[in-house]
Amino acid sequence: MSFTIEKKLQGTLGRAGRLTTEHGVIQTPAFATVGTKATVKALTPVQIAEAGAEVVLANTYHLYLEPGEGLIEEGGGLGRFMGWKGPTMTDSGGFQVFSLGSAFGNKINKFSGHRVSNILEEQRTPLVTIDEDGVTFKSYKDGSEHRFTPERSIEIQHAIGADIIFAFDECTSPDAPKEYQREAMERTHRWASRCLGRHRELQVQSLKLKVGEKKHQQLFGIVQGGRHEDLRKESAKAIGKMEFDGFGIGGSFDKEDMGNAVRWVNELLPEEKPRHLLGIGDPVDLFDAVENGCDLFDCVAPTRQARTGSLYTQHGRFNIENAQYRNDFSPIEEGCGCYTCLHFTKAYLAHLFRSGEILANTLASIHNVYFIVQLVKKMRQWILEGTFLEHKKQFLASYKK
Repeated sequence: MSFTIEKKLQGTLGRAGRLTTEHGVIQTPAFATVGTKATVKALTPVQIAEAGAEVVLANTYHLYLEPGEGLIEEGGGLGRFMGWKGPTMTDSGGFQVFSLGSAFGNKINKFSGHRVSNILEEQRTPLVTIDEDGVTFKSYKDGSEHRFTPERSIEIQHAIGADIIFAFDECTSPDAPKEYQREAMERTHRWASRCLGRHRELQVQSLKLKVGEKKHQQLFGIVQGGRHEDLRKESAKAIGKMEFDGFGIGGSFDKEDMGNAVRWVNELLPEEKPRHLLGIGDPVDLFDAVENGCDLFDCVAPTRQARTGSLYTQHGRFNIENAQYRNDFSPIEEGCGCYTCLHFTKAYLAHLFRSGEILANTLASIHNVYFIVQLVKKMRQWILEGTFLEHKKQFLASYKK
């Protein structure tokens, strides 16, 4: 497993590289398509690959709750279990533990927007308790109590078997005061060290490997610190000194200043290791993140927005259910090479959505995933050609948010 930088973007932190995993090469910058529960909603693995995706990211929290990491391990690991032959990733589950656990029995979780079960609504008690050793939380599905520690998160991810896994971190609310952001960041650093220790133990304990060999999983540490420059830099220095295979940039920061927040971190992280910006998928944000040194991204937005009829184009997003598309027999976007645009019209998609047909979700998701994956691939090519900044300017001039 290795990461090599092929070309740097002059005057910026941007770079094009190659991240080699046991199940294939990821050409960076790259967008990781999110398959939360070992499935990219409404798409088959073949459709994901045809969209150009090279890597799929699944969620540790959700897979732990259902079907359980033991079943996935018995099924041959994440990739084999879901029929995906390429590289895979799992996040630590930290974001979901804290976001889904921040509700206090409300029907709508104010942090994440997810609905919680009626059982939890009736209990009206906090769903998550944090201590130095880990986190006790209640399932958003049925209210059952569970516990994650840094070690337990790593054990679950080893059983799931993704090529790239993440250290367990404390993800704070964007509204948390700076004093708590610091407390959570320092706890994240201590948990990162424990994650590394357990990861090393599991690498050499597997009965399937010979003495001295390691499981071919890369562990990424996560930088926290909220929207505060001093905390972000402090976290980057601390996590950067640890022997991680790569780094994740997580937590909360001002969207308007995301480029600066990413730059603060990437100026300090080791240049020779890959960097993953967690939970970012907006086209404008992706340009800023690539320019400021990020190599990998993931976000549920392309498929989530597709299921509401919101479709990406180079001129911005539009909703296919608007009346003007009922009789529009052009593709979603002229010149788009996705399966949907090559075979169907806006009028047909509008009909599917208005009729509540399942195929609507599939065709819309194919287009949105293709659009984002191919956009990031173009960014890589523009870095190699030295024309990234020129193309960024042109794209932003026509893209309406």
